Amino acid sequence: MTQQIILAVVVVFVAARLTLRYRRHRARPASTSLPPATSSAPSSKPPRRSVLVSVFGDAGLVAQREIRERIRGRVFQVGTAIILLVVVAAIVIPVLTRSKSQPERVGVVGALSAPLRTAVSATADGIGTTMTFVSEPDQSAADADLRSGKLDLLIVDAEQVVVATAISAGDTSTTAQLAGAAAQTLGTAAAFQAAGLTAAQADAISHAKPVPVLGLRPAATGHHKPSPASVVTLVLVFVMLSQYTTWILTGVVEEKTSRVVEVLLAAVRPAQLLGGKVLGIGLVAAAQASLLVAVALGLSKAVGSDLLHGTGALTVLVALLWLVLGYAFYCWVYAAAGSTVERQEQVQSLAFPLVVPVVVGYLVSVTAAASGTPNTFLDVLAYLPPTAPFAMPTLVGLGAATWWEFSISVALSVASTIAIARLATSVYRRAILRTGRRVRIRELMSAKPSASPRT
Repeated sequence: MTQQIILAVVVVFVAARLTLRYRRHRARPASTSLPPATSSAPSSKPPRRSVLVSVFGDAGLVAQREIRERIRGRVFQVGTAIILLVVVAAIVIPVLTRSKSQPERVGVVGALSAPLRTAVSATADGIGTTMTFVSEPDQSAADADLRSGKLDLLIVDAEQVVVATAISAGDTSTTAQLAGAAAQTLGTAAAFQAAGLTAAQADAISHAKPVPVLGLRPAATGHHKPSPASVVTLVLVFVMLSQYTTWILTGVVEEKTSRVVEVLLAAVRPAQLLGGKVLGIGLVAAAQASLLVAVALGLSKAVGSDLLHGTGALTVLVALLWLVLGYAFYCWVYAAAGSTVERQEQVQSLAFPLVVPVVVGYLVSVTAAASGTPNTFLDVLAYLPPTAPFAMPTLVGLGAATWWEFSISVALSVASTIAIARLATSVYRRAILRTGRRVRIRELMSAKPSASPRT
């Protein structure tokens, strides 16, 4: 298993290195040769149209340009490799740590019946560890092995549990938990024996069926088991969503401040330019996120990781869906905001109010996911489009969301995205060619669209 894990890490690293070299090698001849469209030699075949251009027209052409620039960028390549390594480490390291853990060694002095051995072993399973019994010849030899560390604890004549160092009230180590559980089991067995019960009677009492517990009111949302997959996916969604929206914001600002947008608008309409940019970066984002999910699910299954067992796979897929929905909502907001900026120095002050709902949704959600306790505030955030990409996956991971609640949240997010897209397109069309000072939103609401080469 260890060799397979090491091989998987090496394959990911080598693949990242080869991708970087391939991109650099491919980019070198492009700078010294003319593009095919400018060649003077006649061609008998018409230029081949890509799927994006065939489906989306000029907007697809812009999207194709964005995809090419992002994938060839060193930031994207290195960032993808780093995130892949983080995902691999989050899955592999717990497996390696778990495989190195040794079972608790329990020394036995005197008689310890088979039923008691089975009961003590069951207590070890209950606290999530393993144990093995070691027969000791006498008390002095057992004490020596306990002091030297060869034994973790000692059972003497089924009447005493001995540890090397006294257990404090706040000790939560595995040895302390096992010692307490074994002492309770042995004490219960001694009480059954003192009461004169037979083995069958004692077993019947130990496995007695509890009476039903009824409530006058429906159960409220309580404490759920924390989901490691929820925490990991929330962190990745936060990092990736911040990255993609930053691409949108900086891309729009760079095109406006460098006056490149004036050249682009001579060929395409403002709505096509903005839509193509959103589509291109969105496709890159979806490809990167899908790659991470595929690696996480495949590697988790290959190494036998517990991180994505149970509802973990569902949590990851839900997080992927909400990453797409979150990007679809925020990309229009950041694009419209970027079109109002006059200088690069204004980007930081503009980005701060935009990132506030992202940070609030992330902090509240990751706190609930780590504690396993959803609250009313998290339930409210799950229906607000700016914070739903973090809150709703957390509720799904904790098992605190029904299918119809999830559907309502998705519908609200889609409807809000459509409305925001229409508003952002209008703001972008009116503000992208305005220069001289930062454009105020109030001015855009009452202003006419700026004149452009193509309307």
